[in-house]
Amino acid sequence: MHAVRNIRLCTKDCLCLYVCPTGATDTEDGQIDAEKCLSGCRACVDACPSHAISLVPEEYPAPQEKTEEVKEILVDMMDKNSSQIELLDKIARDTDDTVLRQLAVALSKSSALVAEDFIRESGFLLPQGEETKKLLKAMLTENSDGFPVEEARRLLELL
Repeated sequence: MHAVRNIRLCTKDCLCLYVCPTGATDTEDGQIDAEKCLSGCRACVDACPSHAISLVPEEYPAPQEKTEEVKEILVDMMDKNSSQIELLDKIARDTDDTVLRQLAVALSKSSALVAEDFIRESGFLLPQGEETKKLLKAMLTENSDGFPVEEARRLLELL
């Protein structure tokens, strides 16, 4: 594991500079040098008052294999969940009732998180997953207007 900094959260309090035993933290560019970072040290993570630093694994585990039937069910559940999100968003837009609007917005956000879980579990939101590669390749062959073709090709090369 090594530390990473979310630059959006960083308040430049710079306590990480004082506690890092290897000098891996750098507030000028916001990066933490993974080569210098001691695995599991946590000194900067624990010292950061804005909670902008966290630990990430060096390697992520391979996605769990799922049968085609399970993938189809997950995608179907995501589609149904997306329909619910559309309905909740419409309710939030159309109602004059403040409480109902707040409830619809909260339920919509919650449903979006669940839909994301369904699609991730089916293998689509994992960049290293085969489903993502298949999707990108399919999108390249469709050549839709405004699609970032070169970026998609470069991403496929990296994957």
